[in-house]
Amino acid sequence: MEGRKKVLVIDDEPDMVEMISMALDREFEVITAYNGKEGVYKAQKEKPDAIVLDIMMPEKDGFTACRELKADSRTASIPVLILTGVGEYFGRSKYARRNGLEIEAEDFLAKPVDPQELLRRVQALMAPK
Repeated sequence: MEGRKKVLVIDDEPDMVEMISMALDREFEVITAYNGKEGVYKAQKEKPDAIVLDIMMPEKDGFTACRELKADSRTASIPVLILTGVGEYFGRSKYARRNGLEIEAEDFLAKPVDPQELLRRVQALMAPK
């Protein structure tokens, strides 16, 4: 559908991708990727309006993917919501620390994900500032 904003969902768990897609697809066009490498490529190609990014994935984890997206002028301005199920909730801060590295993301959400909360957070990412 033309005119809808695009959200790129990057997660290696098909069930999680399906749940996130169902939560968002009434309002947004949802694009999917199943690892960080594919996700970075699709972000560069599709230019989504927001990205929902898992942390623990094969080929390229979410921390690395986020760092690459924020360092690339083609994708640096795309807001990123990081999903974390790694036991450490980072809060709603702009930076999270992992092994001494700063990871810039606009928001963080702990798994398991409440679909309504996810929708609210993605809407907030795209709200005019």
